[in-house]
Amino acid sequence: MKKDFFKYQAQTTNTPLAIEISHAKGSYVFDSKDKKYLDFIAGVSANTLGHNHPKINHAIKKQVDKYLHVMVYGEFIQEKPIALAKLLIDNLPDNLNQIYLVNSGTEATEGALKLAKRVTNRSEMIAAKFSYHGNTQGSMSVCGAEEQNRAFRPLLPNVKFITFNNFDDITKITTKTACVILETIQGGAGFILPKTKYLQKIKERCQNVGALLILDEIQSGIGRTGKLYEFMNHNVVPDIIVTGKGLGGGLPIGAFIASVEMMSQLKENPKLGHITTFGGNPLIAASALATLQEVLQTNLMDDALKKEKLFRKLLIHPKIKEIRGKGLMLALIVESPELASNVILKSLDKGLLLFWLLFEGKAIRITPPLTISEQEINDGCKIILDVLNQL
Repeated sequence: MKKDFFKYQAQTTNTPLAIEISHAKGSYVFDSKDKKYLDFIAGVSANTLGHNHPKINHAIKKQVDKYLHVMVYGEFIQEKPIALAKLLIDNLPDNLNQIYLVNSGTEATEGALKLAKRVTNRSEMIAAKFSYHGNTQGSMSVCGAEEQNRAFRPLLPNVKFITFNNFDDITKITTKTACVILETIQGGAGFILPKTKYLQKIKERCQNVGALLILDEIQSGIGRTGKLYEFMNHNVVPDIIVTGKGLGGGLPIGAFIASVEMMSQLKENPKLGHITTFGGNPLIAASALATLQEVLQTNLMDDALKKEKLFRKLLIHPKIKEIRGKGLMLALIVESPELASNVILKSLDKGLLLFWLLFEGKAIRITPPLTISEQEINDGCKIILDVLNQL
């Protein structure tokens, strides 16, 4: 299987981890030799409730027995997509009252950018340096890392970049700006939190010049930082939010959410302003609904902050310079990219899954399932400290 993996499946790097997966359950992934790995990645923040969660599995199996895909998005009335949309909207601010379900975070970004241009009748977009919003060409256009983008130019025109958390840069948002798109926590750049009132000042400026604020909650959403979405911690309400990853409970999903008034503009002039075949797929919606219900009806969001404290208490070491992030979206910042890679790879040998961040080479990703236990946190942190002591 490993030989076929490299022969037939396109690779994203020359050095994939290449573990042969047998099965997964709870906070563990098992390889073909039945070695178990404690999962501190959660499919890059996607497996909110861990692996093989019984409520998700039950919801999926129940939907399988009814029907799968029946029609393109927005034509047929289907129970699970409607229930998912209603539950999500019921837990958001009043202006975020209609949802467009798509297949991935990057497609949600694409839809949000199109919507902002349509609503404002402007073309200029502003994003942050070292941001990441997905890998299709529109999403790449608002990713602020030229090393990622230069090989694929030309991308979308009229995109400008500001420095995240730089208050002086806010004046670059003008009456020519259609939208400002920001990650609520900068992910690939190193899990950088917004400074106090930074997002509020961005929103105020947007309101003053008639631009829209899009907040990307693809990684930070679905309870990972103690609230359903991280913007709820900052006394700011965006015009559009982009969500995905953890919403699907392990299946591919994305969504952009805005007001009914804004969303209605995708229906005409032109018709079919945004279309998708598989967005709102009932099987995926069933999984997402079960995930969202569990997050909202349990203490998982509050527990994410308690578990953050445990990580910070345990992961004290001279080679760990900083722990960035919030809740169960954490990044260890170590002395060098070489040390980060050594920790990740040697931890893998010892049965712990860690991963890199996109742009910050000195970072080690820790984004476990929200369901991870305190004992599992203790076990994983011990492996990290043991590895650091050996390096």
